[in-house]
Amino acid sequence: MKSVYFDNAATTQLRPEIIEKMTQVMHQNYGNASSTHSFGRATKALIEQARKAVAKYFNVTASEIIFTAGGTEADNLALTSAVRDLSVKRIITSKIEHHAVFNTVLQLKKQYGISVDYVNLDGTGQIDHLHLKQLLQSSNGKTLVSLMHVNNEVGNILDLKRVGQLCEDHQALFHSDTVQSVGHYIIDLQDIPLDFMAVSAHKFHGPKGVGFAFVRKKSGLKPLIFGGEQERGLRAGTESVHNIIGMAEALKLSYFNLDEEKFYIQNLKEYFIERLKTEIEGVKFNGTSSDFEKSAYTVLNVCLPFSPEKESILLFQLDLKGIACSKGSACQSGSPKGSHVLSQILNNEDLEKPSLRFSFSKYNTKDEIDYVIEVLKEFI
Repeated sequence: MKSVYFDNAATTQLRPEIIEKMTQVMHQNYGNASSTHSFGRATKALIEQARKAVAKYFNVTASEIIFTAGGTEADNLALTSAVRDLSVKRIITSKIEHHAVFNTVLQLKKQYGISVDYVNLDGTGQIDHLHLKQLLQSSNGKTLVSLMHVNNEVGNILDLKRVGQLCEDHQALFHSDTVQSVGHYIIDLQDIPLDFMAVSAHKFHGPKGVGFAFVRKKSGLKPLIFGGEQERGLRAGTESVHNIIGMAEALKLSYFNLDEEKFYIQNLKEYFIERLKTEIEGVKFNGTSSDFEKSAYTVLNVCLPFSPEKESILLFQLDLKGIACSKGSACQSGSPKGSHVLSQILNNEDLEKPSLRFSFSKYNTKDEIDYVIEVLKEFI
C-alpha cells in the first residue's frame, strides 16, 4: 500500500538537516541557559543567536521575539495579556479564526466581560474591510483586532498591511495568528503595523512543541506563565534549547529555499486542481482555495459531489488506502461538530457533502496526486 501525506497544514515532516542539528545540540549543549557556569553560558549563547536569526527574517529586534511552546501559547499570551494588562475592553475578530484564537476570545469575554464583535465575511470567507473600518470607528474603549494571516482550513490570505493600517489609523492593537504563513511568505514587520504575532515551528518543517510570539517593543505585555526571568520575563521556564535551535534552522532553510519550493508546491496544487476538474464532475473548491492570488499555495479545500451518507466513511476509506488528508483542522478531529469555518461560508446543500483539506509540501509529488485521484474515482 502506498503512503501519501497531504496533511501539511496539520503538521510537516522534519527536514533531515533539522534532525541532525537538534541531535547535535542535545548531545553537546545540555546546560541550563540560566546557569552561570560555562555549560550554561554556552547554551544561553546558542539561544540568543537563534533569537537574532529569527528576528532578522521579520526585520525586528531580537528582544521582540519571545520563544514559546507553540502557536497556541503565543496566541494566548497576546490576547490574554492585552485584556488583563493593557486595558483592552473590546476584541474584533472573525468566526473563522483558529480555535487557539476563537476559543480564547470567548473565554476572555466570559472571564473579563469584554465585548466581542465579528467582522462580516463574504461568500468565500474573505473579510469585509468596510465593515471592519465601521467597527473600528464605533469603538468606545481600547480595541484589539485579531485576524489570522492564512486560514488553516481554506487557505484564505488576509492583507496584513491593509488591516494593520486600519488598526493604526483607529489606535487599535493588531494581533495575527501567522502559524500557516510564516516560513511560506515574507512578513516585513517594519512595513506592516502589527503588534503581536503567533508562530509554530512544526508548520515549516521544524519540531513540534516550540514556536514564538512577536511582541512589539514597549507594548506593555505581561507574562502568561510566571516563574523565572527567562524570555525577558515574559515566559518563565527552562528553555527547550534543541527545539529552539531546530526552529531557527528550519526557518532559515524555509526562507533560503522559498522561491524554489513555492514554485514547486504551487505547480502541484495547480496540477491537483486541474485533475480534480477533469476527473470528478461537480467538484467545488471552498473559500478562495483555487484562487492563487487570494489563497495560500499550500492549501486546497475541496467539496466533493458525494452523497451525505458517504461522508462519514470517506476519510476512513482514504486512510485504508494510505492517504492522509483532513476534514478540517487537525485540532478538531474527533469532534462531532462540523467545520466552524465551512459553516460560515457554505450553503446548506454543500455543507451536507464531504469537504476535504489537502495541504502540500516539498515532499509531495504529482504521482501522489494521481494516486489520490484514482482512489477518489474508485470511491465514486
